[in-house]
Amino acid sequence: MTARAIKAGDVLHLTRAASPQFVRPIVVRVIRELGDRHTYHGWTWILAYELNGRGDATRQRELFVRREGLSWPAPAPQPTAPAVRRPLRGANRVRVSG
Repeated sequence: MTARAIKAGDVLHLTRAASPQFVRPIVVRVIRELGDRHTYHGWTWILAYELNGRGDATRQRELFVRREGLSWPAPAPQPTAPAVRRPLRGANRVRVSG
């Protein structure tokens, strides 16, 4: 876990490391960091969308989190182009008569 900059569009996994309120971890997409609010050292406010298991936004939330407890999950692997299917060389064509 690292205290890197929080940017709009970041997807964060929030657990108890980020705040005691996250007994049940959640995943959020950051709208913006609310830098105009006074906080304790190492803490910040973020405006974010809570995401469901499919990655859809379910509700907007303002969250008070500890920077050192934020976790950026690894990005999902990018889909690759499907393999092109080619017939085997020398394969006999089978005819089925009906």
